[in-house]
Amino acid sequence: MESLLPGSFPQLSSSLTSGGNYLGETKFKVGHSPREVQVHRCRARKILERQCVVRFQRHHRGCTVKKSTIYQENNAKFLVHAASGQPFESESGAYNPESTSKSVKNALDAFYRFSRPHTVIGTALSILSVSLLAIENLSDISPLFFTGVLEAVAAALMMNIYIVGLNQLTDIEIDKVNKPYLPLASGEYSISTGVMIVTTFSIMSFWLGWVVGSWPLFWALFISFVLGTAYSINLPLLRWKRFAFVAAVCILAVRAVIVQLAFYLHMQTHVYGRPPVFSRPLIFATAFMSFFSVVIALFKDIPDIEGDKIFGIRSFTVRLGQNRVFWTCISLLEIAYAVAILVGAASSYTWSKYITILGHGILASILWNRAKSVDLKSKASITSCYMFIWKLFYAEYLLIPLVR
Repeated sequence: MESLLPGSFPQLSSSLTSGGNYLGETKFKVGHSPREVQVHRCRARKILERQCVVRFQRHHRGCTVKKSTIYQENNAKFLVHAASGQPFESESGAYNPESTSKSVKNALDAFYRFSRPHTVIGTALSILSVSLLAIENLSDISPLFFTGVLEAVAAALMMNIYIVGLNQLTDIEIDKVNKPYLPLASGEYSISTGVMIVTTFSIMSFWLGWVVGSWPLFWALFISFVLGTAYSINLPLLRWKRFAFVAAVCILAVRAVIVQLAFYLHMQTHVYGRPPVFSRPLIFATAFMSFFSVVIALFKDIPDIEGDKIFGIRSFTVRLGQNRVFWTCISLLEIAYAVAILVGAASSYTWSKYITILGHGILASILWNRAKSVDLKSKASITSCYMFIWKLFYAEYLLIPLVR
């Protein structure tokens, strides 16, 4: 409204306040009649009114154009932000629940991939299965049992994350070729973030093992730590994954021997306070998982042959070829299933005999049919089969407690 005041038109304002003489050519001389004076004043007033209207219209058009320009700029900004999904400047500091939820989901997904979930599931299932072998009667299934299992699983999973995380830290360039979806290879995690995670989980694992006070558990963690570090870290005389046989021995020692014996002794001696007894089911589990661990150690390198060749990892797949190693793995597992069927047939427990024979027979048949459908020229097909091998690994640990 201030633009409509007389002060907005200085010439008009001064003319009105000075009492006339606005137009230089309009002068009143002595001798003019009163009527002539009145006519001149009317003309002057009309001229002033027209100029006032013209100036007002010009001023109004200027304001309208300016406002229109500002509106168009703001409208353009609105359209840009609406299309991009970005908040306005006034909203940039505002809380956005959807953005926060998405960030949390992305962080959890990255850690999920970093932890290599198939190994986490395998570790948890194997410890639970072996712990069941220590049960002698129903009264053993007590809060004491669940506490002992929880202690072992928690400590082992933290050590598992340390081992797979260290392997990713030392294989970033290889994983950019073989596994570009992993957080370190994709750039989602920085090296410092990876180091912080593996350091934290290794310390927590040892701390829990020490607090629990179980020597079988602590030694299982320590040996796993030493072998996992020697397998991956690039130091003189270490990085054993470069040597196919030594790499296979590392995996076999952890998955077949330490998991079966150490965690069984944790339950048998620490939780129940009984003397160690190497039962028939425990011996079967150790022997069968020795076959399975060798298969996993060999099979995991089949889809990674491209990156291993580039970076000088002399795996069995690089040396012998994908086809030969693939069918060697399938044959070893089929032999293990055949032995398991014979063990079941020799059982004195009828229920165990039928479950062992039928269960391993079905798994052997499924494996053979799946193996025949694998396209060894397709990395995706080989990787899918490798994850299927892990599912067979899980299934075996469901059967082991039933072998008698």
